[in-house]
Amino acid sequence: MFYREQHEMTRIDIFTGVPFDQFVTALEKAAPPVDRAVFAKIAESGGDWNDVLAAAAENAPNELMVYGKIDATELFSVAGHHTRAIEYLIGNHVIAETMFRHDPKALLYAPLRMLVHSDGDGNAVFTMDQPGPAFDSLGIDEVSKVGEGLDRKVVNLLRVAGVEVEEAFA
Repeated sequence: MFYREQHEMTRIDIFTGVPFDQFVTALEKAAPPVDRAVFAKIAESGGDWNDVLAAAAENAPNELMVYGKIDATELFSVAGHHTRAIEYLIGNHVIAETMFRHDPKALLYAPLRMLVHSDGDGNAVFTMDQPGPAFDSLGIDEVSKVGEGLDRKVVNLLRVAGVEVEEAFA
């Protein structure tokens, strides 16, 4: 047995006007890598969710952290491509838990998948599927509200990285 449901995604492309390396550095400073060792230590030592909340707040000063990074630049340069591209998985497991408790399918969209690639002038273009509509597709009000909150968190992350984009997420 299976169930199939079509839904729409809203992809956002933001032409930052910021040189690629400068934007990547700012983005990675605004959303640091997740410190997996800290969270493993909490689990191993019998810590509780309050310990996880505190560690996540410390790890992610702007509420988001990098869970994965794939630099496609080197891979595709062998094929003759000159476009620089880095794919990120960015999120916060504390936020994801508030949706997971309602529907584990929320993890299809958390962490958020983001792409930074260069344009013809060497500036960064930030691309992602907007979180709000993605989480809204699950049809659960509580999850939809968290998705809308993630829209605002991404806007803030980009603002901290030096790019004003509120209208893109309206």
